[in-house]
This record gives sequence, C-alpha cells and structure tokens, in this order.
Amino acid sequence: MTDYAFDVDRKFVEFRLGSSDISAVRFGISPGHELVHAVRVALRPRTAPLHWGWFRTLDGTLPKEAFRLMAVICGADGYMPDFLTATPSGDMTPAEEAARLRDVPDERLTFDLHKMVARSSGARQQEIRDLIEAPDRARALIADAWLELWEALLAPVWPEMLRLLRADVAVRARRSSDVGLAEMASTLHSTVTWDNEVVRVQMRQHEEVVDCGGTGLVLVPSVMMAARGCAVLTERPAQPTIFYPAHGVSETWHRGRTDAVEALTALLGATRARLIIELQQPLSTSECAHLTDLAVSTASHHLTVLRDAGLIDSRRTGVRVLHTRTPLGEALAGVR
Repeated sequence: MTDYAFDVDRKFVEFRLGSSDISAVRFGISPGHELVHAVRVALRPRTAPLHWGWFRTLDGTLPKEAFRLMAVICGADGYMPDFLTATPSGDMTPAEEAARLRDVPDERLTFDLHKMVARSSGARQQEIRDLIEAPDRARALIADAWLELWEALLAPVWPEMLRLLRADVAVRARRSSDVGLAEMASTLHSTVTWDNEVVRVQMRQHEEVVDCGGTGLVLVPSVMMAARGCAVLTERPAQPTIFYPAHGVSETWHRGRTDAVEALTALLGATRARLIIELQQPLSTSECAHLTDLAVSTASHHLTVLRDAGLIDSRRTGVRVLHTRTPLGEALAGVR
C-alpha cells in the first residue's frame, strides 16, 4: 500500500475505469488499515493532533513487543505491506481481519516483506530478512501481534470509529445518488479528482496508471488518516482501493457513548436521544419499544417525530417497518 497524498510534488496514481468499473464502485471499511495507521500515529503522535486525546488514553499500556514488531514491519510512513490490509468490505469485522492474516500465502507475505527490506536498513532490515526466511513463524508472530495491538489500541474505541466510518459512507452514498459519482469523488480529499472515467490521486512519491479492468474501485474512509491525506492499494489480488480521511473526526472523536447520550438528552430528551443512539442498525418499531421500555404506540410517536425532523428513515420490509439513522442522524449521534 502506498500513502499519502501530498500537495507539493505533482505525481499521480490514476485509476482508469470502464463502464463496468463505474457500476462496481463501492465503499468499504478496513479494521486492518485503521490498526496499522494507529501504530503509525503512536510512533509519531506529534504529527496527528486530532488523535492526541485518543493517544493519551493509552496511558503507557502498549504491549511493547507486539508494538515493536508491527512498527518494524510497517514503519512510520510511506509504503506498508499490502498483506496487512485485506480488500475492505462493509461488513468485515476485526476478528475476520485477524483470521485472514493467518492465511496469507507465503508468496504474498515474502513479496511484500522484500519491499520493506529495500526500504529499511541496519537491525530493522535484518529482522525483516529473518521473517522472510521463516514465513510460517512470521505469519504467526504478525497475527498474534495484530490481535494484541487491536485489543490495546482500537478495541476500546472501535464503536466510536465504526460510527464515524458508517456516517461518512452514508453521507457520501447519499451525495453520490444526488449529484453523481464524479461530483462525490471530488469531495473525498483535495488531492482526488474524477474526470472522464479517470480517478486521479495526487501522491508524494508514487506514480502509476491502474486499469481497473472490470473489478471496480473501493473507497474506504479512515479515522486514523484524519488530517493527513490519501493512500492507495493498486497491486493484485487486492481490488483497486483509495483510502481517504473520514468526515467528522475531531480531537474528541474517541469519547464514548455516555458523552453522546448526555449531550443528545439535553437536546432531544431522554427517549429520543436513546432511540437515536440505538438506531446504529435497522430496528423495527417493536424492537425500539423494547430497547426503550416503552409501549409500541409511544415508541411509534417518538419515531415519527424523529422522522419528521429528518433524523431517521423508516421503510416497510414485509410486515415490519424498519428505522435507521439518516446521515443527519448519524452526525447528531456523534455530537460531542
């Protein structure tokens, strides 16, 4: 994976899309990408002021050996091994990402690590060479370190991250349906443009032309890349991918659900605040009533008020009406 987009040098990665690629443009979420960039933030926190609050919550609890190994593998900046990030999907869980690491083929593992050898020196370079010599051992060490770091770095704040990522996808999907893919893509980052079926990402050191060849393009929001730039994934077998900074990442993004509930309660009242928080996935009227300990008729009244305010969307599916947050509701659920 190559990152970041940069504003000084005029180098570009171009993704060339055919008609079948345009119809296959989709969004994804990548726990692996977030974890690797969390490691990079922890290596150089001064470069990521939006994450200082999160970083302070770590309070010296980093698992030292796991962190050291991951830092050796991915480095503080620039290229990182592609095998650390699977092709993102909307429903990939951290557990699935960790399990995938244990099945990375030898040839993929060693190919990416050889690239890191060329980008390193001294003791770090030798350690990567040792990993290449024993791919089974390397794969197990990396997967174990990934899991240990996940629990320490991101598991405590993953619900907040997931809310931000899903809200970003919801807003951009709505924008795409309103104004078209090209117009939406121009809002991903100042270094991304879409013109005549070519998506161009300005990069710092990397130039490449990628024929998407009918595989489409994956657009992936990132919390940990906030205020930095974009990264791209171009090498097969991964699907061509652009990682971009997610909307709505402030210096207090890591603060938990209790803070949001208190703020929303002051604004909407306790019942409607609770409904907005719970509707992070589609729920029926009866499920909403059960979660808030209300009669179905009372829950329906509150849901109607929220729908009329544009905070939720309600759609009939068979005999049930399912309610979900709108992009405005997603943004409000993250109030700090």
